[in-house]
Amino acid sequence: MTVKEVAEKLDLSLLAGEDGMDREIHGCYIGDLLSWVMARASSGDIWLTVMGNVNAIAVAALTDAACIVLTESAPLDEDARTRAQQQGIPVLSTEMTAYQAARRIAELLP
Repeated sequence: MTVKEVAEKLDLSLLAGEDGMDREIHGCYIGDLLSWVMARASSGDIWLTVMGNVNAIAVAALTDAACIVLTESAPLDEDARTRAQQQGIPVLSTEMTAYQAARRIAELLP
């Protein structure tokens, strides 16, 4: 399933990185401690977090995450938006908690 398909099914709002919306999602990772995520997230993961800063974009790039979903309507700062656009990393937003979003994602992924 692609980032675009998941975004549509979960009614996620795109904040940046529309060029990466065709990426395939292979799993899900939840975490806010960037060094922890960097060591444990896998390529193709949809990453659920409240971290909307430029360092989160760097971690997404390093781990080859399919996208970032900012839960609980967490904001994306302008530096992060610019970097996500440049790198084609989709950043989406939802009002759901990480738990709620993960449950919905688990229903969609094989």
